[in-house]
Amino acid sequence: MKEPFSPNPAAPVLCIGASSQDIVGCLRYDLSFAASNPAHIRSSFGGAARNVAENLARLGQPATLLTVVGDDSIGDKLLEQVEAAGVDIQYAICTTQRPTSSYLAVVDLKGKLQYALDDMRAIAALSPAYLEENAHLFDEAALLFVDTNLSKVTLRKAITLAHRAGIPICADPTSTVLASRLKPHLSRLSMITPNLTEAEILCGCIPFLSGLQRGLESAKSLVSLGVDLAIISMAELGVCYATSETSGQAPALRTHIVDPTGGGDAMTAAVIFALLNGIPVDDAMRLGVAAATLTLRYQGAVAPDLSLEKLYDQW
Repeated sequence: MKEPFSPNPAAPVLCIGASSQDIVGCLRYDLSFAASNPAHIRSSFGGAARNVAENLARLGQPATLLTVVGDDSIGDKLLEQVEAAGVDIQYAICTTQRPTSSYLAVVDLKGKLQYALDDMRAIAALSPAYLEENAHLFDEAALLFVDTNLSKVTLRKAITLAHRAGIPICADPTSTVLASRLKPHLSRLSMITPNLTEAEILCGCIPFLSGLQRGLESAKSLVSLGVDLAIISMAELGVCYATSETSGQAPALRTHIVDPTGGGDAMTAAVIFALLNGIPVDDAMRLGVAAATLTLRYQGAVAPDLSLEKLYDQW
């Protein structure tokens, strides 16, 4: 039986995974292929683990970030920024072998992602041996969050150490390319946060269903495979979720999308914060949707004025 979300909320959430420089181009007109397209281009810091850690810190939840940056000015600035937000970065690795990771996205006029490229080679410097050397961080944590940019062996080691420490494990499949890395570990996960496509990679397609019903059945299927809480992001339909005792849907909130980057990570962080602080699952889902909605209104992967009060204001 996996640990429930009931450790001391004053303990830090241990976030392990990617940090990157995000470069997002928001198109000013319809996309023309094989041509230069006018766009508003912005640069900020991202990466799933980094985003979740910063969101948690801004909500008042202690967070420790195990990540890798390059030995370059971008890496220096990334760590400075996330530390200024309140995240503990003393265990982050600076590698001379690769530059700081980067993510390049193209967003259409409606704020929807069209294409994305990422270079996450730096994360290879985060090894199982390094996690073992710092196993005390798992013993001191309230919860482990991992993204699947980690290598298969490092991901397995992180989950093993968290299981040994008796703390809940939350995982983000991150992308359709990487989602299958979580298949061997589903029975150890307390929470998973895929989109519908990622969920179906993990549990198989649900035939003859569509929309919310497909999302709900996918969430239930993940629970049947051993996950305690499965949350399926459904874009404009909100989220579908399931546990062994309940299932439901939290509708999306209407908003103008300025930048789609980081919305899912904000939702994940808000749900983790809520569950660690004893907020019921249904209300935790609403807070998660509120956090995603607030983030979509900002350029960048994290809303700089995120707070619990602002999330309740979204209701």
